[in-house]
Amino acid sequence: MSRSMTLGMQLLLLQVAIVLTTVVGTGVTAMWLQEQQLRDAYQDRMIAVAQSVAGLPVIIGAFDDADPSATIQPVAEVVRESSDVTYVVVANETGIRYSHPNPDRIGEKVSTDPAIPLSGQVYVGTQTGTLGESWRVKVPIFDADGEVMGQVSVGILESDLRADFLDGLAVLLVALVAAAVIGVVGSAWIGRVIRRRIYGLEPDEIRAMLETREAMLHGIREGLVAVDDDGRILLMNDAAARLLDVPDADAVLGARIEAVLDAELARFIASGEERETPVLSGERILLVHGDRVRVDGRDIGAIAILRDRTELEAMLRELQGAQGLAEGLRAQSHEFSNKLHVVSGLLELGHVDAAIAFIERVGSGGALSAVDEHDGIADVEIAALVLAKRSRAQELGIELEVDAESHLDAPSGQRARTDLVTVVANLLDNAIEACALGGRIRLSVRDDLEPQAVIVRVDDDGPGVPEELRDAIFDPDVSGKAPSPGKARRGIGLTIVKRVSARLGGDATVSTAPEGGARFTVRLPWDIAATPAAPVSAAQAGATA
Repeated sequence: MSRSMTLGMQLLLLQVAIVLTTVVGTGVTAMWLQEQQLRDAYQDRMIAVAQSVAGLPVIIGAFDDADPSATIQPVAEVVRESSDVTYVVVANETGIRYSHPNPDRIGEKVSTDPAIPLSGQVYVGTQTGTLGESWRVKVPIFDADGEVMGQVSVGILESDLRADFLDGLAVLLVALVAAAVIGVVGSAWIGRVIRRRIYGLEPDEIRAMLETREAMLHGIREGLVAVDDDGRILLMNDAAARLLDVPDADAVLGARIEAVLDAELARFIASGEERETPVLSGERILLVHGDRVRVDGRDIGAIAILRDRTELEAMLRELQGAQGLAEGLRAQSHEFSNKLHVVSGLLELGHVDAAIAFIERVGSGGALSAVDEHDGIADVEIAALVLAKRSRAQELGIELEVDAESHLDAPSGQRARTDLVTVVANLLDNAIEACALGGRIRLSVRDDLEPQAVIVRVDDDGPGVPEELRDAIFDPDVSGKAPSPGKARRGIGLTIVKRVSARLGGDATVSTAPEGGARFTVRLPWDIAATPAAPVSAAQAGATA
C-alpha cells in the first residue's frame, strides 16, 4: 500500500479484504454443499422410486402381457407425479420402452445405453435423453428366477435441479450480503477504535515517538522507574538500573517492584506519593521524586525520578573537610603565634631556662599534629580521616583519641580502602553526634587480631543505645538520638556501615562501651582486592548516622 495512505484507510481496506474473502469463500463452499445436498436428496428419492417400481408385482406380471404398456404406463405416471420426478421409464431386456412421459415414445428403444442396469447393477449419473440432460438412476428388474428382465429409469432434468438450487440460493445470498455489510461496518468501527486508542497517530509518527522516547529515557542521567497499578515494573532506564544495581533493566520488566528494589524504595514508588524525599537504596542515598501517572483522568500507575544525592554529599563532605582543616590550621597558627610571643618575651627578659622549659612543655604541636607513630595507623587515607575528625571533635569540645594498640599497615598494591574509610567516617560521625560537650571518643583500628581482617571499634561516653534498639539500630530511620532541626532523617550512616560490612562478608554489632556509652564494632575482610567495590563509596563517607 502507498505510504501516503493513512493508517485508518489501511486498516479499513485490509479488514474489508479479509471480510470479503471470508464471505466469498464461505458462500462458495455453502453453495457447493447445498448443491451436493440437493443432488443427494434427489438421488435417494430416485433410487427409492426406481427400486419400488422395479419390485411392484403388477409391473413384473405385465411383462408377460401381450401389451405390457397398457398396464405399466398408468402405474409409471402415477408414481412419477406423486414422487415429483421428471420421468419414470420402464423398458424390457432389449431396451424397448413400456412407459414414458411422452406416450409417443412408448415402443421405441431407450436413447441411452442400458447395459449397466441389464447387467444387474445400479447406475447413477447425468445423461442426455429424449427429454434433455437429466440426473438419473437406472435399476434392474428381476423375474421370479432372479434373472434380469428389464430396467426402470427414474430421472429429473438438470434444469429443474438448477431451478431448485437457485430458489434456495436467494436466502443464502441475502445472508452472505448481510454478513459482508456487517463485516465492513464492523471493520470501520474497529479502525476508529484503534485510532482513538493510539491517539490518531500514524505508524511513522508512532515509530518516531518510540525512537525518541528510547533515546531520551536511556540518555538522561536521572533514573526513571514506572510501575502500573498492580506494582509491576513497566519501565526502567539505564540510569535507574545503574543506581539500583540492577544488572539488566529489560530482564526485570513485568516483575513486582518489591522483588527487585529495596523495601523502602519499593513502598514509596508503589504508593504514588507526589513528593520528593531522600531514600536509602543499597549503599546509596537517592533523592526520589514520586508522582502518579494519569491518562484521561484515570490513575494508571506511578513514576519515580531518581537522583544520586551521594555525589552531592561527597562534594559537601570534601568542602566541609577543607573548611575544617582551614579552621584548624587557622587556630593552630594563632596558638603557635601566642606561644612564639611567650618564648620571645621570656628570651627578652633573659629567662632562657624558662623559655626552654616552656618549649618542652607545649611542643606537641597543637590540635592538628600528625597521627603519632605510636598510634599504629600507617594507612594514609585513614590517618588523614582521623586528623579531620579529631579537628572537628576538638572544635565541639570532644576528645578523640586513637587506641595505643591500634595497628593498620599501609596497603601494598590496589585495595578497596574506600569501604574502610566509609565505615570509620560514619562511626566517628555517629560518636561525635552522640557525645556532649567534654565527651570522649576512643577509636581502635586493628588488622593484627585476625588473619586478613580489620576490626574497627569506636567507643563513646554518650547516652548509648538502648537494649530494645540494638537489633534495629542499623535499619534506616532508626536512631538512638533525638531528631535535630534541619535534618530530614537519621539512621542512614549506620545502615550504610551495616550494608558495607555485609557486602564484604563482615559484620557490625553494637554493645555498651566501658565509658558507659555505645561501642560499635565492625569486622571487615582486609584483603578485599577481589570483593566488589561500593557503587559510590566516596560519597558514603559523608552519610549522617
